[in-house]
Amino acid sequence: MNSILIVDDDKRLQRELKNRYTFTGIVGKSKEMGKTFKLIKKVALSNCSVLLRGESGTGKELVAQAIHCNSSRMEKPIVPVNCAALPEALLESELFGYEKGAFTGASTRKLGKFEGASGGTIFLDEIADMSLPMQAKILRVVKEQSFERIGGTKSVKVDIRLISATNKDLEKAIAKGLFREDLYYRLNVVTIYLPPLHERKEDIPLLVNYFLKRNNRVNGRKIKSISAEALDLLMDYEWPGNVRELENVIERALVLTNNNVILPDDIFLRSWKRTLDSEIISSPRSISLLEGEKTLIQKALKSTHWNQTKAAKLLRIHRNTLRRKIKHLKIHQE
Repeated sequence: MNSILIVDDDKRLQRELKNRYTFTGIVGKSKEMGKTFKLIKKVALSNCSVLLRGESGTGKELVAQAIHCNSSRMEKPIVPVNCAALPEALLESELFGYEKGAFTGASTRKLGKFEGASGGTIFLDEIADMSLPMQAKILRVVKEQSFERIGGTKSVKVDIRLISATNKDLEKAIAKGLFREDLYYRLNVVTIYLPPLHERKEDIPLLVNYFLKRNNRVNGRKIKSISAEALDLLMDYEWPGNVRELENVIERALVLTNNNVILPDDIFLRSWKRTLDSEIISSPRSISLLEGEKTLIQKALKSTHWNQTKAAKLLRIHRNTLRRKIKHLKIHQE
């Protein structure tokens, strides 16, 4: 069986990665990622606010860490805060801290994330999920580099760099009155857009290489390769969960496989499996995986009047893959 060898030698892997733009945890050789790496290097040298935009799972926090770790603030901490994960009252105390006696249960003074990040970087993820009153408080910190703790009257000065991220359309949010335009311009000094994985599929083999090596170490496995057929499945998939989903798929395959090569049967892709399962369940008899796949392809071809391009799009696979499957499964137009 043809397979793509996964590099398991540390020095060889490092040499391979150094030939491409890369930062810790961020891997890519595509044109899109090349632009992203260049932007990261440029903004890292400055002290400006950076807004990271892109779908969930594209690696925005990794980019924030790369900017920080290549900046003059690298010796100080980067403090991440997920603005969507906390209710507003708790988010406020987490960001600004509070004085002793500020509210019931405040038995001691607590320093907030802004103070903890002073001298370094604070990363506000999902910033579009903040309420308008909270946005106003963030705006003041960005403008004045100062704030008051909850229950306090003394202004606290900080020296922070702000990196924020969102997967929302901020322009639409502003038009609907859900996001402050003045804060938007403060955050949006430089914007870095992280492309979804389906727009940079040439990076998938390199990402698979990286995730296999890392998860081999973490999970105590020695999987060295992925078959060409399994890689074809990964290349044909649309990746709604982006790089995060790819990592999950590779780790699951690595942990569960009984082989030293990852095969198509080791790959679990949500949308394809769900569609296939529903077809199998609705079948009046027990059918094999290949029969179920053949049935799906036949239905897609029939519904598109045998237009292979449209059928491939409907099945979320590449047209060339569809052609190979038609030949392999001996599917003929009626």
